[in-house]
Amino acid sequence: MQFILSADGLMFQTLIKYPPIEIPQAQTTFISGDSGSGKSTLFKLFNATVSPSKGTILYQGKNISAIDTVCLRREVLLASQSVFLFDGTIRNNFAEFFKYRELAAIDESAINRFLHICCAYFPLDTACETLSGGERQRVFLAIHMALSPTVLMLDEPTSALDEGTAHRMMHQVKVYCQQNQITLLVICHDSQMVKAFADKVIILERR
Repeated sequence: MQFILSADGLMFQTLIKYPPIEIPQAQTTFISGDSGSGKSTLFKLFNATVSPSKGTILYQGKNISAIDTVCLRREVLLASQSVFLFDGTIRNNFAEFFKYRELAAIDESAINRFLHICCAYFPLDTACETLSGGERQRVFLAIHMALSPTVLMLDEPTSALDEGTAHRMMHQVKVYCQQNQITLLVICHDSQMVKAFADKVIILERR
């Protein structure tokens, strides 16, 4: 089995010590564990938002310390719980994110496709500042998926959703990632979601 991300001897600020970790390429891996076990921090370590105190992280067999940080974050993309959207329409938000990445804008049919994958059934001229927290999170996720990462990391993506919408969205996101060879990492506390969608489960403990 080929691993796209792996970590060994990883420690963050002497507060969090991780077991050896291996993330299979093009599969869906769920990260579970108690509060304080370092789940969200692990994602930030994987895309070099924060740096480890000790240990090694490999991305596609290469130490991430030797990879340009901007390039790494474009391939290992984190959709965190802290949603950032510009004031303005959904259409304009897609355009701004693509402009920032120096990518050609996608057309409206493609935008709608990603919104529908994420159960965000809103007109493109909807002002993002009028959306609820859960609605903004779904639009935010749709933008991240549209950016075509190699690894997509989702931190509690269904926490603000009802059970039916959560399962529908997670199913659609997983299918899209499978079809496009995207490695999907998900932090989730819902055991039913983990059972339904995980190809692999990593359980972190406070150490």
